[in-house]
Amino acid sequence: MPKLSFLLCLLAGMTVLPVQAAVNAADYQAFWLWSAVRPQPVLAQAESLYILQGQISERRGQTQFIPQGISTPRLRHGKVWLTYRVETLVWPEPVFRTIEQQINRWKKQGNPIIGIQIDFDARTLRMQQYVSFLRTLRQQLPAQYALSISGLLDWSNHSSPDVVNQLSDVVDEVVVQTYQGKQTIKNYEAYLPRLAQLRIPFKVGLVQHGEWQAPDYLETAPFFRGYVVFLLNEPN
Repeated sequence: MPKLSFLLCLLAGMTVLPVQAAVNAADYQAFWLWSAVRPQPVLAQAESLYILQGQISERRGQTQFIPQGISTPRLRHGKVWLTYRVETLVWPEPVFRTIEQQINRWKKQGNPIIGIQIDFDARTLRMQQYVSFLRTLRQQLPAQYALSISGLLDWSNHSSPDVVNQLSDVVDEVVVQTYQGKQTIKNYEAYLPRLAQLRIPFKVGLVQHGEWQAPDYLETAPFFRGYVVFLLNEPN
């Protein structure tokens, strides 16, 4: 905004809104690496990587584990979370065993595995069912591994923070997504104030090239732990 216009706004008592900045992945140190997304140079600076490894879905009444994402690499730095896209909360025993086998395979390659992340669109009305599922998953997951979940932005507005906070003894972090698909959610700023009420470690998920303006109150929230950027393929 030109200086003269800025001064006129102040004199008129108008609120000056911050300029929305495009998310530059090079400014961050944690990334989602999803299926079919090509590696980028920013991965060399990653302190945390959330790498898709499979989808758990239901087909004709049967729960299926569909392997997805990159094959097992050899990473020597940062923290690695194996991420799973979840469409059903009904998991037979083989699904738990498959995830454990994947963890062991990554670990044997020398990768710094810290835990797994569940990516599930838990609508507000299904939150209690999701909480029960996560408690069961926590019992199945070997104790040395952490449990992360992604969260929908509307949790903060349509669900009491207390509902999410009850997961404090189950999950190690929540990553709240400010985007849908490849676009930043419109009016995402309206959802942010209640995030500061969370009493569980949380991060904010951004989409590469999307919009983001960090509010001061969020950056200073006691349980805020930074950002995770969802990487996209760069145009050719």
